[in-house]
Amino acid sequence: MQTKTTYLTAGEASVKLDISVDTIRRWDKKGLVKSSRDERNSRLFSLQEIERILKKTSSNSGEGFKVLVNKKKSKYTSIELFAGAGGTALGLENAGIQHVLLNEYDKKACETLRRNRPEWNVVECDVKELSFKEGQADMVQGGFPCQAFSYAGNKRGFEDIRGTMFFEFARCVKEVQPKIAIGENVKGLLRHDNGRTLKTLISVFKELGYNVEYRVLRSQYLDVPQKRERLIIIGVRNDLNYPIIFPKEKDYIVSLRQALHECPVSAGQEYPEKKRKIMELIPEGCYWRSLPENLQKQYMGGSYYMGGGRTGMARRLSWDEPSLTLTCSPAQKQTERCHPSETRPLTVREYARLQTFPDDWEFAGSVGQQYKQIGNGVPVNLGYHIGEAVIKILNS
Repeated sequence: MQTKTTYLTAGEASVKLDISVDTIRRWDKKGLVKSSRDERNSRLFSLQEIERILKKTSSNSGEGFKVLVNKKKSKYTSIELFAGAGGTALGLENAGIQHVLLNEYDKKACETLRRNRPEWNVVECDVKELSFKEGQADMVQGGFPCQAFSYAGNKRGFEDIRGTMFFEFARCVKEVQPKIAIGENVKGLLRHDNGRTLKTLISVFKELGYNVEYRVLRSQYLDVPQKRERLIIIGVRNDLNYPIIFPKEKDYIVSLRQALHECPVSAGQEYPEKKRKIMELIPEGCYWRSLPENLQKQYMGGSYYMGGGRTGMARRLSWDEPSLTLTCSPAQKQTERCHPSETRPLTVREYARLQTFPDDWEFAGSVGQQYKQIGNGVPVNLGYHIGEAVIKILNS
């Protein structure tokens, strides 16, 4: 029997749970809790959801953070393009999917893949050099780089995308004819070239014989301690008539405190002395606007007079929330990722935790190359949930 959900205003929930109204509103603004409105346009919150968030964010242990693994293996197989350091690939494997082939161009990323999974068939080359005509797999998956190309309205369809990485992904789908084709990209692809790029992608999926749907998945509601949004496009071959299934968001989040609990010590970038003195003045969860005005102007330079919040600059993360989206460098001025209580950028292993890589997953190359591999990746647990959805589709 399901418990009936109780909806309260922020003030009512504040009194009942002994937390501030500002905290509830901050959680709402940052997308940690969901709200709705009643007939009087008052904002209402689920009491049960706030209780769950409160319980999880106040935990001092790593309870709630885990790398998801299904011990039961499926019979389904995958070809993965643009595999990177293996975030999606490991997530799919953890869900029970076996890899036939993984392709990656970056030398250090390939070294990472081989070091951790010597049994994987990792092909290190430009995808343009690969032929897939003899390949067979239930699924083709790829996080292709987003490039501008001709609008499909030019009536050339498949020909419009030649010279792009998406063309190579589409060529693989055309040659392999998998039951499912999955494309992954940044949320910004929705708006790229006023939506024409996405429209072209969808038209090519359909031209290849696939029923297609897309959705933005929010990692913070899928067992990832990070506010990372990814656009997932799922195509199912027309002759199969299978339903398209996406992962269902959870009603909880995993905080930075839980994710970094007993995190292994590792190498990481350091701040120059001048920047370190600035970052020491930033409270937990805040950014450059917490500085005295004279230091704001000094630190921001000409950006101080520009519009927009630029909330990633001089940003210190919060223990009780998921991290902001990771980038290729935690010390980059535009996208600062400072430790919540220590004045330093996040380390390599902390970065890996926030992408839900297991602690024994080793990254090849210099510290900078390791940050880049992790920051460019898809969270492992997001890959797991996508894998679970794929298995449900194929089991149809």
